[in-house]
Amino acid sequence: MPELPEVETVRRGLLTAMEGKTIEKVAVNRPDLRWPFPPDMQARLQGRRILALRRRSKYILADLDSGESLLIHLGMSGRMRVSGAMLGDFVHAHPAPEKHDHVVFDMEGGARVTFNDARRFGAMDLLQTDAQESHWLLQSIGPEPLGNQFDGTYLADRLNNGASPIKTALLDQGIVAGLGNIYVCEVLFRAGINPKRKASNLSRSRISSLVPIIRDVLSEAIEAGGSSLRDHRQTDGKLGYFQHDFKVYGREGQPCATPDCAGTVTRFAQSGRSTFYCPQCQR
Repeated sequence: MPELPEVETVRRGLLTAMEGKTIEKVAVNRPDLRWPFPPDMQARLQGRRILALRRRSKYILADLDSGESLLIHLGMSGRMRVSGAMLGDFVHAHPAPEKHDHVVFDMEGGARVTFNDARRFGAMDLLQTDAQESHWLLQSIGPEPLGNQFDGTYLADRLNNGASPIKTALLDQGIVAGLGNIYVCEVLFRAGINPKRKASNLSRSRISSLVPIIRDVLSEAIEAGGSSLRDHRQTDGKLGYFQHDFKVYGREGQPCATPDCAGTVTRFAQSGRSTFYCPQCQR
């Protein structure tokens, strides 16, 4: 499932085509994705101007001039494809419709944005913009890791008495928004922390030191266009490239990337996910 860098990459790729533009036409080609679409979604979107395009955790939010916001979740295989607009040095012509093109937005200026989702684990909803924090998908999400509310004091306060392993705690969306399995593995490797260690066994200073590492890893991943392991594509169809910089994720059995470390990357199951780490240099 896309994590924060992938979703932020998609949001940025949509800005030119959607932000400040009117949705001239909407085609809703099925009644649902993971859940049913909201009532009258086509009528509530068509003719509305998108005032701002934001991200909250792993969700994209398009604020409309009607006072509503369109919430978009990409799920496991959802893609937002932009065509008919200038992207970098090229204009991408409208492609032929595909089987899994479930929602299509024709925008002011000629751009078309197509939501394609082969597995249909994505979602769309409409909510009141000024009440977004009470929406059932957003109400329990913690602070953004790249925002000012997320700092060392906050993270130490939240984790210092926790009984969970540090990796499980960092995956808790109520503690920090948008972190997923890939980037938590990479963060803990850079921090030299064993993912099995209980958060309560780490000092406050060591927990606090995770904050700049989290920000660095996420910022680097966003700059690289996210990580493309199976389904993620940027809005122009290009792959992300951060997977080429993985130090532990997906590298089971390979030598540790830490200089002078003779360890080998190991994988084990943790909270239903594969965890990758170096047992020798992550303590």
